[in-house]
Amino acid sequence: MSTATLPSRVVTVGDLGLPGQPLVAGPRDTPETLLRARIDGQLRAMLRYEPGTRSGSDPEDLHQMRVAVRRLRSALKLLGPAGDDVRAELKWLAAGLGDVRDHDVLIRHLRATVASLGEPDQAAGARLVRIFVAERAKAKRRLNRCLGSARYAALLRSTARLVLTELQLTADPAPGPVDVGAVVRKPYRKLAKAVAALPADPPDDELHELRIHGKRLRYAAETAQAAARKKQVTRVRELIKATKRLQDVLGDHQDAVVAAARMRDLLAVADDPAVGFVAGRIAERELRRRATARAAWPAALAKVNAAAAKVCG
Repeated sequence: MSTATLPSRVVTVGDLGLPGQPLVAGPRDTPETLLRARIDGQLRAMLRYEPGTRSGSDPEDLHQMRVAVRRLRSALKLLGPAGDDVRAELKWLAAGLGDVRDHDVLIRHLRATVASLGEPDQAAGARLVRIFVAERAKAKRRLNRCLGSARYAALLRSTARLVLTELQLTADPAPGPVDVGAVVRKPYRKLAKAVAALPADPPDDELHELRIHGKRLRYAAETAQAAARKKQVTRVRELIKATKRLQDVLGDHQDAVVAAARMRDLLAVADDPAVGFVAGRIAERELRRRATARAAWPAALAKVNAAAAKVCG
């Protein structure tokens, strides 16, 4: 696809030919209808948060747009090869959003950490933060070029077509309403398999992969929630809550790993001794945060296992 820059006007629901009201699916609807409603809802969320993402007025807009993209990618896995092209383009968009979001998380955390340091380190800490603020500005310019490109406009149109046309799932589901347990069973089994393969002291990257499995299970549960009957709703909500907690704990772990690594990288090139000293202090704190998250994740996983057992049956 071309990446030529287009006018920066934000695309609307009407531009994409979507109906004025979002699609709604319920317990009596087919899996195809449920999936179309999920795609429709997340595409509308992307469009809703895009203006704020472009302007940068509130970092939460970018975060929510990124979440919508992730949920879309997860939903489109149910289409198999038919969804691969759109999923690939969503991965491209997610990379641009993720670069800026990762800087937002790091900068917010660094500012809070620097504020907790003693007065002698405040000025050097502020200089350290400015290094990452400058990096973030470059990432934001790259993202805005993505959002103003023909490639992005084509992605929106391709996603809208999935809402407006009949979908064919990878496996022919049983006729009738959605089996909520079946929707979450596969991602849960993948999570359980990943856990079983972990060594006693898992490497950082394997815990990060575990977080991704947990996130996919959460998104599957969110998709299934629309199809849940009254007796199932509470159980599905418990699973969503448990997977979110696991994501949060493992997210803290990954954020600490990344922050410590960035501080080490900075130490290697810093020509300001005071900034280097502050970077070293922050790296020590991040390693302690990493240790705390490592101690907490098994308990969070246990709650996921308990909640998934109730939903999967």
